[in-house]
Amino acid sequence: MIRAGLIGYGVAGRVFHAPFLAADPAFELAAVVTSQTDRLAADHPGAVAVPDVDALLAHPGLDLVVVASPTPLHVEHAAASIDAGLATVVDKPFAPDAASGRALISRAEDAGVPFTVFQNRRWDGDFLTLRRLIEDGSLGDVRRLESRFEWWKPSADESWKSTTGAGEGGGILFDLGAHLIDQALLLFGPARAVHSEVRNRRGGGADDDVFAVLEHESGTTSHLWMSAVAPIAGPRFRVLGSRSGFVSWGLDPQEGQLGGGMRPGDPRLGRAIAPARVGTDAHPDELPLIPGDYAEFYRRLAASLQDGAALPVDPRDSLAVLELIDTIHTQNRK
Repeated sequence: MIRAGLIGYGVAGRVFHAPFLAADPAFELAAVVTSQTDRLAADHPGAVAVPDVDALLAHPGLDLVVVASPTPLHVEHAAASIDAGLATVVDKPFAPDAASGRALISRAEDAGVPFTVFQNRRWDGDFLTLRRLIEDGSLGDVRRLESRFEWWKPSADESWKSTTGAGEGGGILFDLGAHLIDQALLLFGPARAVHSEVRNRRGGGADDDVFAVLEHESGTTSHLWMSAVAPIAGPRFRVLGSRSGFVSWGLDPQEGQLGGGMRPGDPRLGRAIAPARVGTDAHPDELPLIPGDYAEFYRRLAASLQDGAALPVDPRDSLAVLELIDTIHTQNRK
């Protein structure tokens, strides 16, 4: 088994990482950096709570470290894991800027340490469905992608995500743009940011309302929205091809299900209720969405660490995302 240590037991660690590490027979969740000892004991009685990263790295027999701490700490914690010679997963965004991300990748390569980034939204059900339609040619040549993560939260809270500036990896562009840009690049290849709007509508320390336009070398244009101040959300995806279109609504259910206590292995996990719409206005059709499957990241990671298969996410893919985020921030500092 792959003995895993987890840094952080907030939403990322508790919802997106610990359940899958605990459920996958290839892994053992051995130790977690957290002060929530009672909660960890209730959730994962076989895991040991440790007070800090140094104690985690000193824990005997670890093979893997998963970094699920706040973004401003990602580089520090990932570097410590790499220097300890342990395979390392970092939650997205894995660094607060492209230069730091590039240095971290080089550090892992020089040390010969497997290093990857948790881009879980590659396994959203709506994205998997859209990717299949593009790959099998159902949409024809895709001319435009519209992709949104929007909700209505008009008052900022005191969480680090709302109070941390972009220089440390805070704001909605880093938080949600890391998903939307990654998905767009995965579907349509390299791109440049030709227009962007980064706004702070609520008065906190972090941007909370962003729009970006990417022009892909393949010819597709991506329009990406991410907002905490949208009183009415638009469709999650609206994709226009030369033969057909695709529209889906609502967020993949996995985050809400996992946060509500559902566990990997439950047949309901990742199954959306609302179908997508495909075709044309003259000939519309409904299409059930493929179930989302965040567990696939850890299945692929196990295959990589045990059998030498490719890592689930090439960190240079995530570096390309950071490069575009850097560009967008630069455009909006003018």
